[in-house]
Amino acid sequence: MVGSARAVVALTRSGVVRPVRPDRLLGMVTGLLRYGLTITAGYAAGAARHPHRTAIVDDDGALTFAALSAWTDAIARGLADGGLGPRARLGVLCRNHRGAIAAQVAAGKIGADAVLLNTGLSAGQLREVAGELDLHTVIADEDFRPALEGLPGHCRVVTDAELADLDGPGPLPRRPAAGHTIVLTSGTTGTPKGARRPPLHSISPAAAILSTIPLRAAEPVLIAAPLLHTWGLAALQLAVLHGAPIVLSRKYTPAEFLRIAQDHRVEAVFAVPVMLQRVLELPADELARVWSWHHPRIVAVSGSALPADLATTFMDRFGEILYNLYGSTEVSWVSIAGPADLRAAPGTAGRAPVGTRLVILGDDDRPVPRGEEGRVFVRNDMPFEGYTREGVDVQRSDGMLGTGDVGRLDENGLLHLTGRADDMIVSGGENVHPGPVEDLIAARPEVREAAVTGVDDEQYGQRLAAYVVLEPGAQVDADEVRGWVRAELSRFAVPRDVEFLDELPRNTTGKIVHRELPAPGERRHPTGLGKA
Repeated sequence: MVGSARAVVALTRSGVVRPVRPDRLLGMVTGLLRYGLTITAGYAAGAARHPHRTAIVDDDGALTFAALSAWTDAIARGLADGGLGPRARLGVLCRNHRGAIAAQVAAGKIGADAVLLNTGLSAGQLREVAGELDLHTVIADEDFRPALEGLPGHCRVVTDAELADLDGPGPLPRRPAAGHTIVLTSGTTGTPKGARRPPLHSISPAAAILSTIPLRAAEPVLIAAPLLHTWGLAALQLAVLHGAPIVLSRKYTPAEFLRIAQDHRVEAVFAVPVMLQRVLELPADELARVWSWHHPRIVAVSGSALPADLATTFMDRFGEILYNLYGSTEVSWVSIAGPADLRAAPGTAGRAPVGTRLVILGDDDRPVPRGEEGRVFVRNDMPFEGYTREGVDVQRSDGMLGTGDVGRLDENGLLHLTGRADDMIVSGGENVHPGPVEDLIAARPEVREAAVTGVDDEQYGQRLAAYVVLEPGAQVDADEVRGWVRAELSRFAVPRDVEFLDELPRNTTGKIVHRELPAPGERRHPTGLGKA
């Protein structure tokens, strides 16, 4: 009850809770009773409350709430006519456009589960995921069709181009079963697992986000983060709750990203950190012209780590508008850093928001003192319901979920992450985390980006390998990189292998895909700017 009360206060402050005409209120209540607290209900309520307001703007133009409601009714009938029913699973493999949202809304109208498929998956991974999750139908962008040819024969494929004509004869259920949303883990080290997102039972999760990120009702929101990732999904849910026009684009380029935000008078942007990094790499004369007559109040990022120098450089250029949310597919959110936090401690992941318990546990599962390092555990209003794969789970302790990360809380309650618990290596009997080494190298002005990981070593058991992408024109060799680390950290933290690459392999949320990094000595820097 307390959490829901806080949410009502937060939603009143943001303009969501305000007087509504009785006839429109009836339509809103009907949608909520019919579909529960889902995005399907959110769009049904939007169609009743503000039918002629723009719901989505994408590369194909604008779509009102009323038009989206009618279109998703037709899609739902067409999917049902093809055999998709309650608790059957609909895969969604779309980039950021209206079809990605319409598919999820339509699934809710017939009680089907929506499985959000990462657009970066290989054909083999798609085949494995489709088989493991028993997908009945997949809605996909046309250019993904070749990658879907190996799906099980019973799995129907509907392309985004075919959605416009999809319809069926039957009526939609008055009270469909409560379907689930299944989000795939990032899969940076193997085939991704499905994580069942919990249905909302109250609006209290909104209070957690709005306690730090000041969204306002009806203000246009640009969702640049992939809609099929947890962060993009969270942005969608928040935008729908606020009745906000959602601005989308199928492809990200830094110049287009900036132009869209300005031209559509976007007030909030949801992105991933690497997108901001690419923005700051634009030529100086181009950066000087952007957001000249309008810029967002909020740029919120998540999905991967926000480097300290990126945070400060972005705010120096665009103002105190940056917010960083730390979370995961499994735990939803853990902490949020606002502009003041990022100024005070640029590398911080922020502090636990309203209604969230954040603790750092030692090996004995007891909280460690402030300043000491340990495993990050959290409890909030939206923990996941478990993986779809049998026999795997996250760490749990006293009702809290482990994030798999290692970190510490400083004297101000701000969280600082050290690295992944499973990334720790033992080299010559010493425990070494790659995170601080990676941060140190990446902070150098000669370095555009860096990754540090553990590799097998016959003598020491494991050793660190550093993968470095240099800034254009920089001349650095491996001994210099080792020298940077040796001057600041222990000798066990010095990477024995230093590989220079043109770019790091990343997934759609900007996370580095470690399994795609070349083995040490396998590949040398092709541009000649660095010497291994």
